[in-house]
Amino acid sequence: MATTLSENQTPVKPVGLKTKPVSNQRRFWRAFTRNRIAVAGLVIVILMALGALFAPVIAPYDPIEPHYTARLMPPGPEFMLGSDELGRDLFSRLLYGARISLVIGFIAQGVAISIGIVLGLVAGWSGGWLDDLIMRITDVFFAIPGLMFLIVWVTIFEPNPISIFLALGLISWPSNVRMMRGQVLTVKELDYVLSARALGSSTARILFVHILPNAIGPMVVLASVGIAGVILSESILSFLGLGITIPTPSWGTMVNTGKAYMTTAWWYSIFPGFVIMLTVLGFNFLGDGLLDALQPTRHSK
Repeated sequence: MATTLSENQTPVKPVGLKTKPVSNQRRFWRAFTRNRIAVAGLVIVILMALGALFAPVIAPYDPIEPHYTARLMPPGPEFMLGSDELGRDLFSRLLYGARISLVIGFIAQGVAISIGIVLGLVAGWSGGWLDDLIMRITDVFFAIPGLMFLIVWVTIFEPNPISIFLALGLISWPSNVRMMRGQVLTVKELDYVLSARALGSSTARILFVHILPNAIGPMVVLASVGIAGVILSESILSFLGLGITIPTPSWGTMVNTGKAYMTTAWWYSIFPGFVIMLTVLGFNFLGDGLLDALQPTRHSK
């Protein structure tokens, strides 16, 4: 005979059944993949990185060797994206230009993030006069016009990739210091940090084992967006004739040279400009997606 539950009775849960806990990595990846814009940004970044990495295999021509009989050829079967004023293949030069832009972007942000993490940790943990000193120095660097600093830098030093990524890294660190300091001020008041201090853990262990791993998330987001800014800044320098020197392929230099041929060879400036825009958008989309995925409120949905 079938029995039914009365209104006052509650169903009994089966004993022994346990729900499998979801790891933070799975929560993060699930939240990230639900964001189509973020996935699109990741795809763009991966494609750009693969194009730069395998440029010698993918590029149909030498990016520097001229072909004077094929000057300013429009896009077609022979030259996929057309050729420049010296007959060099534009597609090949874009691939090799990606190497310059991405390497400068990653290394410059590596410099900026390293400075930001070290100074932010020291300022947030120590407090007092040392915190004030670091933040006042940060304010001074915030007040320096970035483009003016870069122009003066490349005027004094030779505009090669090493000097450019050092300049971009040195002008990009202040926002990283503020972000890291704010994270440290929050994390160092949490229970597990207070417990570690009460148990007598060394300052270095507390900073690098307990605080840094739990404060690094927003720095990753800031680095992703910062790479886009560095690539754009390098392109602006090259456009002004102060960046990577000819004949090394550079997106900004190609846009600068191609503007003189806009009426006769529109592809010369349009394609490099589009690649710059697409790359910057890709990193920005990726950064926004990382920020959303790292928010606990998004994981709970």
